[in-house]
Amino acid sequence: MLGGRPTTYPSSVVASRRLGTETSETRTALLDATEQLMLDSGYAAVSSRRVAAVAGVRPALVHYYFRTMDDLFLALVRRGAEQNLKRQARALASDRPLRALWELSSERAGATLMIELTALANHRKAIRVELARYAEEFRRLQREALAPLLRDSGLDADELPIDALLVALTSVSRVLVMEEALGATSGHAAMREVVERLL
Repeated sequence: MLGGRPTTYPSSVVASRRLGTETSETRTALLDATEQLMLDSGYAAVSSRRVAAVAGVRPALVHYYFRTMDDLFLALVRRGAEQNLKRQARALASDRPLRALWELSSERAGATLMIELTALANHRKAIRVELARYAEEFRRLQREALAPLLRDSGLDADELPIDALLVALTSVSRVLVMEEALGATSGHAAMREVVERLL
């Protein structure tokens, strides 16, 4: 700050300034803190000061590792998506891949974080583009892994296309988790029984 006014720097200086390494424990702590804030208080509660406080570091370190808050959110999306791609690969390689995919999609913390990221994506195009890119990758990998299995089971692909089955399976599980978080459970037991029969 010079003369009582905030110091501003040309965008070329901001773009070229050094950032912390991606393997840093501090960077990981900042991402963990951001995720925790989103789960506890929602994306609107995430600020550089609050992230720093939860991570136990100085606020300036947030911008040492992430130029903007959007960069922080994008890093969180990418980290979570890459972790979940690995978890999904294990689920799809299991003895009962449909059940494993259902259970993965039914995890409350994951669904809650996805709700917050989707709400954030309504206001930030870069987040929306990244979420959509990963969603398509998840669906592509699901389709590749499950198409042969469903074909071998005798399922009529004209009657129930694999994409429709995948959308139904993953979206129903997330809706159940979202409604249960609100305290609404009407029809849930019946829906879970239907899914159990199908799986």
